[in-house]
Amino acid sequence: MDGADLVVELFGRIRELVHDVVGGLSAEHLSFRPDREANSIAWLVWHLTRSQDAQLAEATATAQVWTAEGWVQRFNLPLDARATGYGQDPQDVAKVHAPADLLMAYHDAVHARTIDLVSVLHVHDLDHIVDDGCDPPVTLGIRLVSIIADDLEHLGQAAYVRGLTERNGGG
Repeated sequence: MDGADLVVELFGRIRELVHDVVGGLSAEHLSFRPDREANSIAWLVWHLTRSQDAQLAEATATAQVWTAEGWVQRFNLPLDARATGYGQDPQDVAKVHAPADLLMAYHDAVHARTIDLVSVLHVHDLDHIVDDGCDPPVTLGIRLVSIIADDLEHLGQAAYVRGLTERNGGG
């Protein structure tokens, strides 16, 4: 297994987890928040997908799936079209509502773009600087690790919230 195969496998597992966490839930349960400061499953999955989309697009100088493929219109969220979830307050989190099929379809589209981009990587590509505004500068390899870690963290949170909804009669 080479580096590209490893990264493809990791993103494949993230896609599977998104489907496991979101699949079969009603819009009501996807929007459930344990308290008014907490994140919902819908927000967590939207955010991790938007972040993956935006960060990969920036790192590879490609268009975001969100805007290029019309997902911003399909979601029709009362947020700025550039929003990814970073810096959002609880009131913004509460604005993210989406059915399971829409969340999974957007994630699948971002996943497909991600696989197209990472499946052709060579070891030397991982050392390419994608953000020189940090000290030390961020390489593509470090950015990919960051995206994967963030995705897995948010999926763990979403799975926990799903467990809470299921114990309270949801799911």
